[in-house]
Amino acid sequence: MKRFDGRRVLVTGGGRGIGRAVALRLASEGAQVVAVDVDPDGLSETARLGDVHTLVGDVSSESSVSDFVSSALDHLGGLDVLVNNAAVLHAAHTHSTPLDLWDRIIAVNLTGLFLVTRAALPSLVETGNGVVVTIGSTAGSFTHPYLSAYAATKGGVQAFTRAVAAEYAHQGLRAVTIQPAGIDTGMPPRVGETLPEGADIMLLARNLSLLTGGALVPADRVAGVVAMVASDDGRHITGTEIRVDGGAHA
Repeated sequence: MKRFDGRRVLVTGGGRGIGRAVALRLASEGAQVVAVDVDPDGLSETARLGDVHTLVGDVSSESSVSDFVSSALDHLGGLDVLVNNAAVLHAAHTHSTPLDLWDRIIAVNLTGLFLVTRAALPSLVETGNGVVVTIGSTAGSFTHPYLSAYAATKGGVQAFTRAVAAEYAHQGLRAVTIQPAGIDTGMPPRVGETLPEGADIMLLARNLSLLTGGALVPADRVAGVVAMVASDDGRHITGTEIRVDGGAHA
């Protein structure tokens, strides 16, 4: 018997990178998986690679979230695990970060997390052992220059996750944040492609994996940790963060 036999899973940002890796990993372990993304082409590739049902949706839109969560629940017949992965990233000097960029990052990374979790909570609580796993970042706990907006959202992810974990623990719900760093997330654009003029690349060196000499780690490394946390193997893990960074912040 596989760890996720009979488990129903919704993964946001499932069209690439960590989201795709998580969707494929949990499906391979027996889960019924619905993957959501704004990118239909990415979703098509995810579905081609594994037994994953896909839905196009935007986590930053309340109406879109209502629609795709409802469709996912109809398809799955309920929900046992929610994996909040959808996010955007863009580097900039804080003093020249335009408000629309700040608002966009907040809307996807933090408001999107709230909207999807809020919509999914009744079904997760109904199971008596629901799990919310959110992909955060080491940026929520450690220095990440030129990423003030992104870091602010990831700090919020941790606080939100801990609050949910405490609030619903008596109903059997667990909530955990995974903090990757140095992972090939597939998130466009990459940090290096958006670094502002005059950025000191040495300030970013502290975020590189000790185990890979700075090379990006495949997203399936994070997927394996998510699979452990979301399964019964992680049944006593809640209200906390787990770093997957190859020792970058040791």
